[in-house]
Amino acid sequence: MTEMLGQYLDPEGFAIDTAHDGDTGLKKALQGACSLVILDIMLPRMNGFEVLRRLRAASQIPVLMLTARGDSVDRVVGLRAGADDYLPKPFDPEELLARVRAILRRAAPPPVPGTEVFTVGDIILDTGARTVRRGGSLVEMTAAEFDLLRTLMRSAGRVVDRESLFHEVLGRSSSALDRSIDNHVSNLRRKLGPAADGRERIRAIRNTGYTYTIPESSTPESIGPESHDK
Repeated sequence: MTEMLGQYLDPEGFAIDTAHDGDTGLKKALQGACSLVILDIMLPRMNGFEVLRRLRAASQIPVLMLTARGDSVDRVVGLRAGADDYLPKPFDPEELLARVRAILRRAAPPPVPGTEVFTVGDIILDTGARTVRRGGSLVEMTAAEFDLLRTLMRSAGRVVDRESLFHEVLGRSSSALDRSIDNHVSNLRRKLGPAADGRERIRAIRNTGYTYTIPESSTPESIGPESHDK
């Protein structure tokens, strides 16, 4: 499979480095020279889940996880461990290329002019620096988590439907039983914790989508975004 991926992605302008076991793959990923990791679950010496867990302890490099078709447990575990997206095997190489490009677009720093800073309660999200701070402390985020939080904070107090979140955050449509957005929301809730008043920051709206809640003490003027031209 690695040979096939190399033959397909190389003509598209990607420089490919491969590893055939989890331990070697982790060491290469942590060297800092890669822009994205395509990670299979079934690997010798160290499985993909353990590779992802150790990788996320030290790096927020984007990760596209390859899972067995129909195995929703693998997808949930991978997304909760910090994968940006997943693709079930066997897959269409065109679909893989589309996922790779979508993830890299999200991970790329935006142009400096027109930087926006969203502030809701004790959370400050800076689109230019691609940072999130809670009470002044930096919160590490994957590219998908950052884009999801930005989309929700941009519409704080209003419901964002699930299909819009899939397009805005993952760059694709949803499919039946696809829980990717739900798992990214779960990660955000865990990383951000409850609001100062004890309420959940991100609330699920049944059969519709999600909303980022506005603290009762907030005024319309205290809610972002603020534009900063640099």
